[in-house]
Amino acid sequence: MAEQCDLVITCLPSPAASAAVLEADDGILAGIGPGKIWAEMSTTDEAEVRRLGALVTARGAEPIDCPVSGGCHRAATGNISIFAGCSRETFERALPVIKSMGRRILHTGELGSASILKVVTNYLATANLVTLCEALVTSKAAGMDLNTAFEAIRISSGNSFVHETESQVILNGSRDINFTMDLVVKDISLFQEVADRAGVPLEVSPLLIDIFRDGMSRYGAREFSPNIVRRLEEATGLDIRAPGFPAEMVDDEPEEPGYEVIPTGLDRAPSA
Repeated sequence: MAEQCDLVITCLPSPAASAAVLEADDGILAGIGPGKIWAEMSTTDEAEVRRLGALVTARGAEPIDCPVSGGCHRAATGNISIFAGCSRETFERALPVIKSMGRRILHTGELGSASILKVVTNYLATANLVTLCEALVTSKAAGMDLNTAFEAIRISSGNSFVHETESQVILNGSRDINFTMDLVVKDISLFQEVADRAGVPLEVSPLLIDIFRDGMSRYGAREFSPNIVRRLEEATGLDIRAPGFPAEMVDDEPEEPGYEVIPTGLDRAPSA
């Protein structure tokens, strides 16, 4: 396949899986060559994507790490955001293909930069999910109506993308966002490794890892991640469900052609 395609995309569940697909005897590295592009769309380790990228470069091809963000519901409509870490020249070559898959496209810098920012955003989403679970359970325990509590958060400074999406499937009871606890642990552990390499003494991140490892031990690795709320439901005896919320997240934004997002403060016109 790598011999026949100009651009090869991998989107796999772990860094080890990506390494196996590239480095097997009949893997991507065996067929990739000058003028071709390898686009790694997995959520992966920035050090590992740079290692694999060096092997791709050695064969004359160009690597990009371009993970997606925004949830499976936006991936289904093409409204997903995509980060791209690579040279500017490679970015502009690949941009027409990337724009066909996503809506907001951000060139983050050199190879590996997109993977760092991807786990940063997943860490923030996880922290938000856990605090929303605490907020909803505390609201119910304090006698608040959960439909009213949802609206209070939604129209306030406490609102967020995670609240507008994941809180709804929590309150529905399905807890279905098509993302599981083992993937949360993988992603926030990758974020923790980035911080460790940079010498940043994090306090919240280790707690989140412990919370989701406990969730995995109780409910299974493949349990939907919003069901982390069950830990507090069981501790309090409360049922955190309310009528009128959907079982699955739905992307209600109109579909648009993809476009490049220019970071604030950068004096650069977006690529067409």
